[in-house]
Parts: sequence; C-alpha cells; structure tokens
Amino acid sequence: MNFFKNNYQGISSSINLRNLIVCLLIVGAVFFFDRISKIKIIDHQIKNGAVYINDFINFELIWNTGIGFGLLSSNSTVFYNSISIIIGLISFVIILIILRSNFYEKVIYSLILGGALGNLYDRITFYAVPDFIDIHYKKFHWFTFNIADIFITIGILLLIFVELFKNEKD
Repeated sequence: MNFFKNNYQGISSSINLRNLIVCLLIVGAVFFFDRISKIKIIDHQIKNGAVYINDFINFELIWNTGIGFGLLSSNSTVFYNSISIIIGLISFVIILIILRSNFYEKVIYSLILGGALGNLYDRITFYAVPDFIDIHYKKFHWFTFNIADIFITIGILLLIFVELFKNEKD
C-alpha cells in the first residue's frame, strides 16, 4: 500500500492541462495514422491484392493473432484472449506511468500508448491485427508489421536512449 502512496501522491502536480493536451494529441495522432493506414491497405488488398514496391519493401496484408511483429501467433482462443487482456493491462499501466513522468517521457509513452491502443482496437474489432509492411533483403525477411508497431518500437528505443542518458549522468 505504501508503494502507491509514495509513488502516486504527486500525480496532480506532475501533469498539467498543456501536458495532458499534448499527450492526448500524440495518442490520437498515432491511433489515427494507424487506423487510416490499415483501412487503406485492407481496402486496397481486397480490390487489388498485395502491393509490390521494390525488392526491399512491399505491402502485403496478413492477420496477426500474436504480439508485435507476428511473434507468438496462435489459433488458440484462450491464448489470444490472454494476450489481449495483457495488452489492455499494459496500456492501463502506461497511462499511470504517463501521469507520473516528466514531459519528455510523457511524449515517449504517448507514442507507445497510441500504438498499443491501435493494435488493441484491431484485436477487439477483428480478433487479429492487420500487419502489412513487409521488409526483406535478399534472403533476409523481417517480420511483417504495421504503423502502430513502428510507433511502439520508436517509443521503446527512445525510452532506452533516455535511460542510458540518465544513467550516464549519474
């Protein structure tokens, strides 16, 4: 109980209206770009099939029942529902972290939250996440992913960078 008292007693002082608006705009923009990209690619693939761009990148729709980049895909309903619940809980924890973070961390966590909510929306709506960005080079083939995954990855990389920078200063 002391954990919550000690760690969350200053929430109201750590977030102000400007920060809240910035965070909501970032989350909304990431969610919007993710939704638009998925709507466009689903519509295009239904009418025309995959989009071949070059030897490096293509747009080919796959329905991902696993986690990011198609990892842990499964046909098990229990497994899928468990992953969806965990993602929902992680999204809630990210909101709590945003409330407690400094401005730059709020921005970074907002990128992650926007992507997580985009993929969670798909899980609830379609029971799978549409991934479509297909990158490959010669015999190397990366996992297929989407815009939400890009923002989640950028956010995580920025968090790692911030933590390394913080630790370097200490």
